[in-house]
Amino acid sequence: MIIQSLLDLDYYKITMSQFAWKYYSDVQVKYSFINRTKVKLANYIHIPDLIEELDNVRNLRLTLDELNYLNNQKIFSKEYLNFLANLDLPPVYVSEKNGELEIQTEGKWAEAMMWETFILSIVNEMYYRPTKLGRPYIGIYQENTINKIDKIKKQPFKFVEFGTRRRFSGEVQSTVLKMMQEGLRGTNTLIGTSNVYLAKEYNLKPIGTMAHELPMVVAGLSDENLYTLQHSHDKMLSQWYFMYGKELSIALTDTFGSDFFFKDFTKEKAIQWKGLRQDSGDPIEFLYKACRFYDKYGIKTEDKLIIFSDGLDIDKIYKIEKEAKKNKIQTAYGWGTNLTNDVGVEPLSIVVKATIANGKKLVKLSDNTAKALGKPKTIEKYKKAFGYDSTYTAPLYY
Repeated sequence: MIIQSLLDLDYYKITMSQFAWKYYSDVQVKYSFINRTKVKLANYIHIPDLIEELDNVRNLRLTLDELNYLNNQKIFSKEYLNFLANLDLPPVYVSEKNGELEIQTEGKWAEAMMWETFILSIVNEMYYRPTKLGRPYIGIYQENTINKIDKIKKQPFKFVEFGTRRRFSGEVQSTVLKMMQEGLRGTNTLIGTSNVYLAKEYNLKPIGTMAHELPMVVAGLSDENLYTLQHSHDKMLSQWYFMYGKELSIALTDTFGSDFFFKDFTKEKAIQWKGLRQDSGDPIEFLYKACRFYDKYGIKTEDKLIIFSDGLDIDKIYKIEKEAKKNKIQTAYGWGTNLTNDVGVEPLSIVVKATIANGKKLVKLSDNTAKALGKPKTIEKYKKAFGYDSTYTAPLYY
C-alpha cells in the first residue's frame, strides 16, 4: 500500500484540523479532486486499485509512538490528540467520466480535510507506476538532487521540503529528503519538511501553517452579506493567532487576492505575525508590495519573513533571492514538485479543494486567475466583496 502511516501527510493538515475541530466542529465540508493537466487519468489508473488504496488509508490508525510525537510538538491539545487517536475518516467516492477521475469526499471539516494529501500522493504514485517498472528515474532524480545540493552550497538559501502533494512516489520523496539532509549538513539551509512522517523519521522540524481552505470555508460560512463576507478573513486570522500565537504566524496572502489581504491585514497583525506566504502571482511584484506594506507602518523588513511556495525551481528561487537581499527581508522557500518529482517525466498539476461548506459554494480568487476556483456567479459576488480586479494569468506547471 502506498500510504503506510496517517502521518504521511502535510503538517498543515493537522494544524488546520485542530483549528476546525475547536472552532467549527459541526461544519460539513465537501472536497473535490481537480486535474489541471490534459492527461486523462482514468485511462492510466485502475479504479478498483485506487479504491483499495483509499480503503487502506481508512483502516489506518495512529500508533502510540506517533501520538507521542505529535504531543511533543507542544501545539496540540490532549483533547485533540484523543480525537486523532480515534479518527474515522469519511468515505471517498471514486468514479470515471470521459476518461477523467472524479474523486470526492464529504464529512465533518476536521476529519474530511485530512484526505487531501493522501488522495494526491496515491493518484500521483499510481499514475507513475509504469515508469517505475524499468526504474530509469532513479539515476535521473539522484543526479538532479546532487546538482541542486552543489548549487545550494555555492549560493545558500533556506528552504522547506514541500513535496508530499505531488511527489513521484513516497520512495523518491524520502530518498531526496535524506540526500538533501546529508548533503547540506551544517549549512543551515534545509530547515524542515512539511511531511510529518519524514520529519519524525529523519529528526527534522515539521513545518506548515494554513492552506487556502481556511479562509475559503470561513468565508462560505459568513456568506450572509458583503460585510460579513469581507470580515470573515480577519475573523479567521484572529482565531488562528489566538490558537497558535507567534509560533505559526505565517499568513497566507492570496486566497481573495493579495491586494485585499494588504488592505485587510491590520497594523497590529503586521507587527504580531512573523510573516507571509506567497503562493500565486508574480513573486517579485509581491515582494515589493510586502516591503511597501511594512514600510507604511514603520516595520523593519529585516524582522519579517516571506515564504515563497508557488511552482519553484532553483532558478526562480535565485531570482527572488536577489531582490529580497536588496530589500533586506528574510526569505524561505516551500520547495515541492521540482524537488520530489524531478525524475525526467512531466509532473501532474492536481489538487484537492474544499468546494462546499454547510451547503455554501466556496471560492478561491488567487493572484493568478488560472488558479481561481468556484462557480461563476459566486466568483462574481466574491470579486465585488473583496475588490478583486486582477487579470494576471500564468501557466500552472505544478
